Amino acid sequence: MSMKTITPEATGLAPLARTNPAAVPPAGAASAGVRAKSMRSTITLITLCGWLLAMAAPAPAGVFNVRDYGALGDDTTDNTAAFSKCLEAIVAAGGGQMYLPTGVYRGRITIPPVSKPIPSWITVEIVGEGEPAPVFGTIGSFPLQNHGTIVKSLADSGAAVISAAKAPNSLYGGFSAVYVVLRNLDVRTYDNPGIGGIDLHFALQCRIENVFINTGVYNVQAAQPTRGTKGLVTPANNNAALTILNNVTVTGYHTGIVVNEHTDGDHIMVAGNLHGLEFPTAHHASRLGRVGAFRNTYNVTVTGRHAFSIAQLDIEKAGPGQTHPGNAWQATASDLNDPKNLGTADLNYWVVLGNVGAVEDFTRNGGANIRARRIGSAGGPHESGGAPQRPEAPAKPPEKR
Repeated sequence: MSMKTITPEATGLAPLARTNPAAVPPAGAASAGVRAKSMRSTITLITLCGWLLAMAAPAPAGVFNVRDYGALGDDTTDNTAAFSKCLEAIVAAGGGQMYLPTGVYRGRITIPPVSKPIPSWITVEIVGEGEPAPVFGTIGSFPLQNHGTIVKSLADSGAAVISAAKAPNSLYGGFSAVYVVLRNLDVRTYDNPGIGGIDLHFALQCRIENVFINTGVYNVQAAQPTRGTKGLVTPANNNAALTILNNVTVTGYHTGIVVNEHTDGDHIMVAGNLHGLEFPTAHHASRLGRVGAFRNTYNVTVTGRHAFSIAQLDIEKAGPGQTHPGNAWQATASDLNDPKNLGTADLNYWVVLGNVGAVEDFTRNGGANIRARRIGSAGGPHESGGAPQRPEAPAKPPEKR
């Protein structure tokens, strides 16, 4: 970019005084005043130049602002068509970032299918402005506010708020050739929703970070979800072996997160869901770091053969006086729900009962091949799961000859 010299006259500032050095006193208040005035004018010019350069700088390559495609974050306009136009431009460019400035954007985001003749997959990022506040808890009433970037749909049925479409001419397995990156988003539906939050079943890979998936109400006040919807579905079995979750919170759904194979996650929170985590059939193992599970009917449910580990499953159950007829369904029925003994897993847990404190009450339904260990326990009465281990027989002494 060519640079032009910016004079004080061009900026509207008073020109710096030109003084005769011979007329300047060697010291004194007058000399100090001239120097101070010159310094102030110089600082003003530097600030103005920086501002002009910033205004003239183009947007980073590959960034597509949804507002340039007609989207409005006014909590009224249906932006589905604008979202689609923006995503089509990103795919045509070979990948890029869809940027959503602060606002409440009604509508659904459907990532179009990417397939042959594209030889391999591309990156599609959907990024909001700043991290959302993940409002969840175990007591009280705290309304969700309209701050940050919110993508919201009140549709009664159909696709999730954000989804990846199935590719008709797929590279393999019906997957769309996309690596989906979602960051800094509040993804919102409504109480007992008929649609899901994020469904990346047909994406090859994904990275989800700083995302709050909710039903528009504080989880303690959430109605029992009866429509089978899911907050988050990760890429399906036989995906391209990269699913990363970090700082993800899901509240108010029938199933919080469907954890498909290759999932690697940390700083996960599932609160006020019927099933917090679901582990379906998987060829490859999954690993989770810290998972918070608050007021779910079932914290961990296994529905298929899946090997996984959870480094820390931090549980809080509704305690005495912490439920009423409207949310009695949030009383935990089972921390580990694997009735057909399909899971193979290691998990470390810690359980807190509301209004009571830490307890040794970890409940399970099945899970014969899952070793669950209370944090700090070396085994014994706090360890459960797996077939009983027989102690090794002592070695026989050598026979005397």
